[in-house]
Amino acid sequence: MSQFHPIIYVRGYAMTASEIADTVSMPYMGFNLGATKVRQSWDGTTYKQIFESPMVRLLKDYGYKDAFSDGAEVDREITRKTVIIYRYYDQADKDFGEGKPLSIPAAALQLRDLIANVRRQLCGEDPELLEDFRVHLVAHSMGGLVCRCMLQNDGISNPSVRKMVDKVFTYATPHNGIEMAGINVPSFLGLWDINNFNRKTMADYLSLEGKPERVDTLDGKFDPNRFFCLVGTNQQDYGAARGVSRWLAGKMSDGLVAIENASVQGAPRAFVYRSHSGPYGIVNSEDGFQNLVRFLFGDVRVDGVMDVESLPLPPSVEKARQEGRRVRASYYFEATVSPRGARSFRLTERRKETFSAVLRKFDEMMNPKQAGLDSARSPVLFSTFLDSSKITVERGRTMVMTVELAVSATDYFVDGALWAEHRVEGEYLYRDTLTLKMTPAGDSWNLRYVTTDEQWSERGGSKAEPNGDNYLIPLSSKKGFKAQLRLILRRTG
Repeated sequence: MSQFHPIIYVRGYAMTASEIADTVSMPYMGFNLGATKVRQSWDGTTYKQIFESPMVRLLKDYGYKDAFSDGAEVDREITRKTVIIYRYYDQADKDFGEGKPLSIPAAALQLRDLIANVRRQLCGEDPELLEDFRVHLVAHSMGGLVCRCMLQNDGISNPSVRKMVDKVFTYATPHNGIEMAGINVPSFLGLWDINNFNRKTMADYLSLEGKPERVDTLDGKFDPNRFFCLVGTNQQDYGAARGVSRWLAGKMSDGLVAIENASVQGAPRAFVYRSHSGPYGIVNSEDGFQNLVRFLFGDVRVDGVMDVESLPLPPSVEKARQEGRRVRASYYFEATVSPRGARSFRLTERRKETFSAVLRKFDEMMNPKQAGLDSARSPVLFSTFLDSSKITVERGRTMVMTVELAVSATDYFVDGALWAEHRVEGEYLYRDTLTLKMTPAGDSWNLRYVTTDEQWSERGGSKAEPNGDNYLIPLSSKKGFKAQLRLILRRTG
């Protein structure tokens, strides 16, 4: 089956009447918005980095076309490479509708009907085409909740409808609701439909039973491996509500959605330094586009997990531990992934300074039973998708990407008190950049790696030892840190 399917774009939340009017006035509902970014070159000069927009790039790079013709919607012949804009906000505009936004269940119901309409236009009465029909859903912010409602609410869809959806990609969707100043928006706040992001309200339209504390689960209704969440980590550049939103959302957010609330359980995800929307927004970015097309059209998935063997303590803290004193600390795990040739984007970057690094307690990794766990909670560093069709004849069949890794500790506490002796800011237990070289070898892979902080990446590198479906790369430092980077490679195409 082809990896190319019609794409339906579902835009995010528009609050006020003026925002709704602006949204309705755009043919592509924001999917056509690009960005121009000033970057600095090696010699200090600056140049513009232009991202044309996801819509334009899909047209230019992948041969997609829109569904507009002669001023009408879904009027052109639908093909596997058609982008359809789901214009569910038209009804909220007084010129086109009743002037009242659709509820999320009502929008989800119309999305179901739109998918059925696209299927009829593409497949006609051909039973084989009807059986093979699939569509991709791409959504920003609240649009992702519309998609989830359509997939999860049994009053709207059923297994045959869900089967028509091949993959779902969400940008900055509040999958576990929105919190302001640490408080989930209340259910009674109906002004501008903000209560759509209250967890009690969400549990209702997502058909989640009981009173769940978290609502970021697909509840077995859709395969999480076919659902990708792109998480923004740039709170500073979100300018909505004159900066009040980013202040209330806090630093661990994209300016509106908290990092911990922007993904669904079990789904692959990536973290990019982008804000919820605006000039540095997550949709109108090269980072977002590269994750989008690799997930939709790529054929290889690479997951990176770090299994820790030894977490050394600074000598003065180790001395206190040996004296029988109680030592406590947690650890940050940072990872930035870039494919070969990426000059202006990262597929994912989890960093301390953007509050997106993985945080683990010592006992979670080294003494799981003491932490109440059945097994060690190893940090999952990244889930990355690659496209082997991008490999050129000159480069051969090998896919290459770099992974920047860093491990550091939070403050150390000895007998409950902050340990300040000999403490130095910015000290790492481990830090290096790995160049990974992955070559298909039948049903398996020949995976080689180079530690490029002290070696040239052009070297052949060392072979990663296979362990079933995993490939193991040893990590160590002179301070005594020891771990394994466990890579899981699988074909998705």
